[in-house]
Amino acid sequence: MSFFGGAGQQQQTINPQNIAMAEQELEMVTDLFNKIVDSCHAKCIKLDNSSSSGELTAQDQSCIDNCVAKFFDVNTRVGEKMQKMG
Repeated sequence: MSFFGGAGQQQQTINPQNIAMAEQELEMVTDLFNKIVDSCHAKCIKLDNSSSSGELTAQDQSCIDNCVAKFFDVNTRVGEKMQKMG
């Protein structure tokens, strides 16, 4: 038995429009992730941190948690507002 197709399996067609939509969604998610990383890193990670171990302090971790939560909250609110407008 083969998982890569065979006589007993039905051939599925690939819709190019679905692929394009999936690629666009992946780009949007990647862009959102990168914006969150850039924004929260700039706000929360201190370069003058006395710890040279590369570990985040508890204060850094708390700041990042709050930053990400606020970013998603604002993103959700903006999305809801845009839907109401359009």
